[in-house]
Amino acid sequence: MIETLPPCPKCSCEYTYEMNALAVCPECGHEWVPAERGAEAADAAGQRVVKDAVGNVLQDGDTVTIVKALKVKGSPSGLKAGVKVRNIRLVDGVDGHDIDCKIDGFGAMQLKSSVVKKA
Repeated sequence: MIETLPPCPKCSCEYTYEMNALAVCPECGHEWVPAERGAEAADAAGQRVVKDAVGNVLQDGDTVTIVKALKVKGSPSGLKAGVKVRNIRLVDGVDGHDIDCKIDGFGAMQLKSSVVKKA
């Protein structure tokens, strides 16, 4: 149990309380995972946490959807928003590209986690 919970990120209420793994604000009803607990969980597992554009945690083998159109060097059309990418692999890529995948009809690519959403 955390002795001091942070104030609510939405309304700044300082009377937050803990319910299971979440912190809850009694004034606005906002629920969130305290940053300390998220960091402890990542450190305990010894792995880095990769999140998609909306904050979902990604894992190897997940299916994701591209959320915005991407220009690709050497391709006249690029990738459109809404393309599904199956069986991703998380890597320590170059320049923020942390997803390694194969896109049907396109080939092997590396993507940034900030342009995908977990399907």
